[in-house]
Amino acid sequence: MKRFPSRLAIALLAGFLTHGTYAADATVTVNGVAIPAARGEAMLAEQRAQGAPESPQLRDAVREELIRREVLSQEAAKKGLEKKTDIQAQMDMAKQAILIRAYLQDYVKNNPVTDAELKKEYDSIKGRMGDKEYKPRHVLVETEDQAKEIITKLGTGAKFEDLAKDSRDPGSKDKGGELGWSNPGMYVKPFSDAMVKLEKGKYTTTPVKSDYGYHVIQLDDVRELKAPPFDEVKPQLQQRLQQQKVEKHILDLRNKAKVQ
Repeated sequence: MKRFPSRLAIALLAGFLTHGTYAADATVTVNGVAIPAARGEAMLAEQRAQGAPESPQLRDAVREELIRREVLSQEAAKKGLEKKTDIQAQMDMAKQAILIRAYLQDYVKNNPVTDAELKKEYDSIKGRMGDKEYKPRHVLVETEDQAKEIITKLGTGAKFEDLAKDSRDPGSKDKGGELGWSNPGMYVKPFSDAMVKLEKGKYTTTPVKSDYGYHVIQLDDVRELKAPPFDEVKPQLQQRLQQQKVEKHILDLRNKAKVQ
């Protein structure tokens, strides 16, 4: 069974907000203070969400955790800690976080991602990926003349891997300029446009200019690209689109807010 995390700010908040109140549906009473049953049910729900099976042992553990939290919150109250400015600020932030989480959960529940939206996103990504995957390598230099010099050396038999050691690209220079398998959409347009025109084993005979400098590109291999089935990537797409919806909603609310 999973142990309960120590969330002191939340525990103190819960204790302070209910300190001195009495509830008819109390789970347990500690030093005359009743702990509402709803708090126990909330903790049970949290544990079940984390995979803990419903059992008498789980309820006993929840009960013990509630008692410990109440004891600690009562001791903190005796010391007047809830009156300290920094503690009040933490309590306010904890309460705010709980409300925000509840609001966003409600928003997601009432604004789910539709199957039509998922399919549209899937088709869009699939279209951008294309039907082929490429395995290029490159040498990146600062000037066009440097790139022309590399092309000249390749023409006289120099190995691409050796020339790549002088590349400005730290991620590929020690790997012979290899960039691995990817689709054209992963690269800046001048690079991808030049790459897809190459035959397997060939390199660009003129420098390719991009915002990063000048490239000399060699295409090592090309293969057919098969997109994963829709059902296989549906969970990831759903999470991604839902997050985008939430972020847009937050931004809309922020833009509408009157801030002085």
